[in-house]
Amino acid sequence: MIWNILIVIGTFSVMEGITWLTHKYVMHGFLWSLHKDHHHKEHDHALEKNDYFFLIFAAPAIAMIMYGIESGWNHWFYIGVGISLYGMAYFFVHDIFIHQRIKWFRTAKRPYFLGMRRAHKQHHKHTGKEEGECFGFLWVPPKYIKMYTKKQ
Repeated sequence: MIWNILIVIGTFSVMEGITWLTHKYVMHGFLWSLHKDHHHKEHDHALEKNDYFFLIFAAPAIAMIMYGIESGWNHWFYIGVGISLYGMAYFFVHDIFIHQRIKWFRTAKRPYFLGMRRAHKQHHKHTGKEEGECFGFLWVPPKYIKMYTKKQ
């Protein structure tokens, strides 16, 4: 049981690095055509082409969960669960908290959350695929957190 929990936590943690690499080299690389509308405010519909990445990332997680169940609830199931939990966190933090697609969690007072919003704003100031910064998701560069930390 403890190994299964560690697999889920480990997978969730590793997903931050995978997200950074995918965001920088895939979304701002050869699949920029799907991601660029996310960097531009001019679109007349609730969904963006960028939302296809949900399906791209969900498919392997679903496949791992299904394979893990068919194989006797092995490690593949728990890896798929870790990826899925990261995806859920991404939706709540990125789409709801940062971009306010659903008007919840509008006020943040903690330096980490304020820094997260600031880092994401810095990422979006670049409207092209080059010269980006802050490609991660949950890991916030300390300089953005320090901006909101009170001097003692």
